[in-house]
Amino acid sequence: MPEIWLSYGSANVVLDILAENLDKKIEPKGTNLTDAEIRAKLEQLDLTKPTELVILDHSKAVQKVISILFEKCNQHSIPKPKLLVDKAHIHRMKNALSDPTLQISDFGSANLSDPNLVFVGEMEFDGLFGFNTISTKLVRRFGKEHMLSAYEKRKGNLPAPGEELGNFAIAQKFSDSFEISAIEIVSNSAGIVDLATGHPSSTSSISKSLLSIATNEVEKHRTMIISTGKESSGETLGKSLTSLWNCAEAIKEEGLVILLAECKDGVGSEAIQQYMEGRMSLDRLKNPARYVDGMEDLLFLTEVAKKFQIGIVSILPEFYTKDKLGMIAFSGIKHAMDYILKTQGARQKVAVVSDGSHVLLR
Repeated sequence: MPEIWLSYGSANVVLDILAENLDKKIEPKGTNLTDAEIRAKLEQLDLTKPTELVILDHSKAVQKVISILFEKCNQHSIPKPKLLVDKAHIHRMKNALSDPTLQISDFGSANLSDPNLVFVGEMEFDGLFGFNTISTKLVRRFGKEHMLSAYEKRKGNLPAPGEELGNFAIAQKFSDSFEISAIEIVSNSAGIVDLATGHPSSTSSISKSLLSIATNEVEKHRTMIISTGKESSGETLGKSLTSLWNCAEAIKEEGLVILLAECKDGVGSEAIQQYMEGRMSLDRLKNPARYVDGMEDLLFLTEVAKKFQIGIVSILPEFYTKDKLGMIAFSGIKHAMDYILKTQGARQKVAVVSDGSHVLLR
């Protein structure tokens, strides 16, 4: 029996699956940068001038980059940059970096016109913009007045991760209006694959590196289990759905996909939350008068669910996942596997994706 360990929150869980039931295990590719190569790519960043690092993601790859920058400060006796982090993640970042000299503050309403700001984030795919870059993160957070236009210019009513889309220019134009810097990172589950420094409108060019490690040409599968991979990709339902969008093209009509995502921070999508509470109708989704955060996730979920069944292993209440969103709710990975064998037959083949946030199935 193959022993397959899959990420689930901060832990790993084992998938007990017989060899005859395992179709294939799909993982991202890529060669990881050495610490010396990471340091070389960060050389352009001038830490001798006042710098504040704005942490947009708290993944291990981001933590690695910050640690290397701090090492450089220590070596050259330069004051360490101050960190600005979302209030909810300050404690987590302090624990991860374990540096008593660390200056860390809440990144609430930062002044984007401050040229000392360096935004640090990890690039992933995005169903609405094609790529989730520092520019798209900034427009979602600070340029909400532009999001309705970006939503209206979406490719269609199904997610389009990894594609070059017209509405991405809206995010780039927004970030272009600020004199800020960025460190954009591409990683896989083993480490950092590429990174770029500069203005956010230029660092997004490393999307080619993300495509090179993530793209897998595979046949369509009847049954698939997807782990979101790194912890931060499965913290909320909204974030974890990206892994589903990345794999949707490889699931057969009337097939079954089961998402392994703890969702310890809840729903994480205002539109899905409003829908579950009866404050948003599906009729509003295709031509809304105003944009609500996560509206595309609700639209894509509604449309994708017409093509195949969606199950989820999470700690979200069944009232949300099953009763409101029509998913099949599972208490654990064993429960999910038992359901597959019971409903689809003891010989059913299952494709397993170990890192859904870093793959793109075609």
